[in-house]
Amino acid sequence: MRQISSGGVVFKRAPLGVQVCLIARRRFQELVWCLPKGHVEPNESFEEAALREVKEETGISARILAPLGPIRYSFFDLEERKRILKTVHFFLMRYSKGKLTDHDDEVECAKWFLLGEALQNAEYPSEKEILKSAIRKLKALK
Repeated sequence: MRQISSGGVVFKRAPLGVQVCLIARRRFQELVWCLPKGHVEPNESFEEAALREVKEETGISARILAPLGPIRYSFFDLEERKRILKTVHFFLMRYSKGKLTDHDDEVECAKWFLLGEALQNAEYPSEKEILKSAIRKLKALK
């Protein structure tokens, strides 16, 4: 079974440096930090899905600046009792407005991290690579 999702690396410039937004989900009794992402709905572009999912999962609005590429992974869905092959398309986004406290119930919390902290705290290796790609693009934007 295949799933397609989209998400974003949302950044803002702050006095101490560039910050990116990560979300926390609860896995067992632990908080796991990751990038906001979710399913692409029918008739929705990857970009539209990424903007919608970022808004839902973080409470903030953003503007897409550039694609960061896809990641691919698989996992076993216990409810469906099937292996899922998942592709997630990520985009570099600039924060526009909103409050992190306005996230939906799927997310435990959302938080701004300095770039280095985001790399340290992100749980999944493939998302760390997306963060590294975002950092390279941000340096090119200066």
